[in-house]
Amino acid sequence: MASLEQNTDNTAVLIQNLTRKFGKFVAVDNINLTVSRGEIFGFLGANGAGKTTAIRMLCGILRSSGGNAWVAGIDINKKPELVKRKIGYMSQKFSLYNDLTISENLTFYGGIYGLKRKVISQRSRDLLDRLKLVGFRNRMTGALPLGYKQRLALGCSVLHRPRVLFLDEPTGGVDPVARREFWDLIYELSDQGTTIFVTTHYMDEAEYCNRVSIMDQGRIIALGKPTELKQEHNVKTMQEVFFDVVQPVIT
Repeated sequence: MASLEQNTDNTAVLIQNLTRKFGKFVAVDNINLTVSRGEIFGFLGANGAGKTTAIRMLCGILRSSGGNAWVAGIDINKKPELVKRKIGYMSQKFSLYNDLTISENLTFYGGIYGLKRKVISQRSRDLLDRLKLVGFRNRMTGALPLGYKQRLALGCSVLHRPRVLFLDEPTGGVDPVARREFWDLIYELSDQGTTIFVTTHYMDEAEYCNRVSIMDQGRIIALGKPTELKQEHNVKTMQEVFFDVVQPVIT
């Protein structure tokens, strides 16, 4: 097929038969998926389902064993380094520098993405205001509560204004109020045209997504809007959908 570098239209992520093996173990098994521009897409599954491995391939961090994908119009197999520069990525493990202040972390990551100092300064001011971190800008990152650290991590991942943002378990360990505030920020980014690809263990968060997939044993076993999936399985919550589709596979 033609590369999405010549055919971006409304597609932000296109995955075709993407596979990853570790020896004989198949972590991601021939998955196919299309995610639209500005969509909030939930990537659900239990630990070991293959979610993080799939995201690492989409981010250009891990090579695929088969198949291909295009992210923001870029071939992940041919140009993984370009993919890294064009996307935003927030890992499930806090990865900022605890011995730097909030402002210093933003400046550091802006430099990594090649932004000019004036641009970094302007965007940092805007982000600190939106993230409600203005009063903490000179606070050492290591001294922040977890919810504030997650806000900062999100800020660093969107400072260069990526077209596609990957969030891997972004609200793990965060209290419910902080989780709700975090999702408000995700909605803001989506409204501005950013595509959000998010993994989560919290089934209530699946309700916030435009569409979700459920992954198990490396395969996508359910895909659709939360309302559609609940109607299809005749249940009231996404947690019930999850157990309904995963349980038959593991028994």
